[in-house]
Amino acid sequence: MVVVFVLVAVAVLALLAGVHRYVWRRLIGDTTAEGSLARRAGTVAVWVLPLTTVGAFAGGRAGFPFPLQQVLAWPGYLWLAALLYLTLALLVGEAVRPLLRRVLARRAPEDAPRAVRGATEDAEPVTATGAASHTAATPARTATDTGAPAPAPSAPGPGPEPESEPEPARPAAADPSRRLFVARAVGGAAALAGLGTVGHGTYGVLRGPRVKRITVPLARLPRSAHGFRIAVVSDIHLGPILGRAHTRRIVDTINATSPDLVAVVGDLVDGSVADLGTAAEPLAGLESRHGGYFVTGNHEYFSGAAEWVSHVRELGLHPLENARVEIAGFDLAGVNDVAGESEGQGPDFDAALGDRDRRRASVLLAHQPIVIDDAVAHGVDLQLSGHTHGGQLWPGNLLAELANPTVAGLERYGDTQLYVSRGAGAWGPPVRVGAPSDITVVELASTQS
Repeated sequence: MVVVFVLVAVAVLALLAGVHRYVWRRLIGDTTAEGSLARRAGTVAVWVLPLTTVGAFAGGRAGFPFPLQQVLAWPGYLWLAALLYLTLALLVGEAVRPLLRRVLARRAPEDAPRAVRGATEDAEPVTATGAASHTAATPARTATDTGAPAPAPSAPGPGPEPESEPEPARPAAADPSRRLFVARAVGGAAALAGLGTVGHGTYGVLRGPRVKRITVPLARLPRSAHGFRIAVVSDIHLGPILGRAHTRRIVDTINATSPDLVAVVGDLVDGSVADLGTAAEPLAGLESRHGGYFVTGNHEYFSGAAEWVSHVRELGLHPLENARVEIAGFDLAGVNDVAGESEGQGPDFDAALGDRDRRRASVLLAHQPIVIDDAVAHGVDLQLSGHTHGGQLWPGNLLAELANPTVAGLERYGDTQLYVSRGAGAWGPPVRVGAPSDITVVELASTQS
């Protein structure tokens, strides 16, 4: 197992080194002069930024002081996103590069005759009469004028020498200036596209999640609970980048929907209570008729799950640790995340759902969608989950689809419906591309007459 881990780590490092080399070559090596300030600065950046990325990921586990984690997080995480989209843009540029060269090569032969004609038209025509008049108008220089002996007259020759052939133009592809133009054009466009994508994705995260609304019909829901609204928020990911202001935006957004109940479905934090306790404090301001409930995500077990469960309870949320409560005509259950199995605190569906009355409708809070089979086996009507971030960074959704039954949205599995939120924050890079953050208001609908 250790050998496999080492081999995977070496392969990943080799891949990252190769990608960095490729990006340096296309953006720096091909577009700047050797020894120039631009090349030196670009080379330093390509060495330093990956180190900040390593520091950003390792800082929490290594016990770096939280202020240092914050310093490393911004450049480290943003560079990871920038590297992804710069590489994708440059790969697209590889297809554009030969087309641009071909266009320039076609234009070069057309421009050359034009230049030759222009030079010929600008020159003064020389004829026999013109030459004679020019000679007559110009006084002859003699030995008396210069103080040197006059040269002897040359012997008459066979006639004027023929004009020499013009030197043929070099092929367009061999022109260094043309190669530089192509490299700078493609590199500049790739940089604009890649960095623009990251900038837009960062703005989307820092702006805060938008509200999404869906209606979910439940056959066993009584008419008295028809229209019950649950505000689902997951994957807030408070940490070195997203802090108290981010929590405040989320709380304000949820309160503006006037929900009946708030469900915080895991991955609230990326750090300890000591570092992030104050960042979570605005959660105490959540407002709903039936209160707020919380279940753990995998990142809580990286950050001290027991301490966070205690802290959110102090903030007014009700942790559901493999437990169930009765809410206005249906059962609300919650299970611990599967990451808790390493601490003997994994999901226990029998404890949460085993002895309930199956004639009642049930809603389950579970961080990861992969437990849907257990939910189906226990007769759950609706499972609310997060974890996937909707892929967060395209094409990450393709990888997320390999590991999860549903990446985002509502799907049915037998008699159980599964809704997966894209989450309200971001893990790692504070960037989302193709997977905007959301807070979902789930309105339950009764189908009973």
